[in-house]
Amino acid sequence: MFRRTFWFTTGVAAGVWATTKVNRKLAKLTPESLALQAADRAVIAGRKVKLFALDVRDGMAHREAALKDALGLSAAPPEPEARALPEQRRLVALEQSPIHHSYTRKEDH
Repeated sequence: MFRRTFWFTTGVAAGVWATTKVNRKLAKLTPESLALQAADRAVIAGRKVKLFALDVRDGMAHREAALKDALGLSAAPPEPEARALPEQRRLVALEQSPIHHSYTRKEDH
C-alpha cells in the first residue's frame, strides 16, 4: 500500500511540474511576450551602443590630448580680448573695373 501511494504521489508531482513547465514555455511564445522580449533586447542593445560610443569618445579625447602633448600644441589659447580679427581685404579683381560679358540664352545651348 505504501509503495502505491509513493508512486502515485511521485507521478502527480511529476505531472504538475511538467504541466507548469510547458505552460510557462507557451506563455513566453505569445505575441505579446515576444514583443516585450524584443523591446527589452532593443533597449539593452541601445544601452550597449551608447556605452560603446561614450568609450570611443573618451578614448578619442585621451588620444587627442596625447597627440597635442607630443606635438607641443597643448599651450593655452590666447585670451579672447587679445585676438583681433584681421582687417577686411578686398580682392584686387573686384577693385578693378568690372568686365561685362554679353550673354544671351542662345549661347547657352
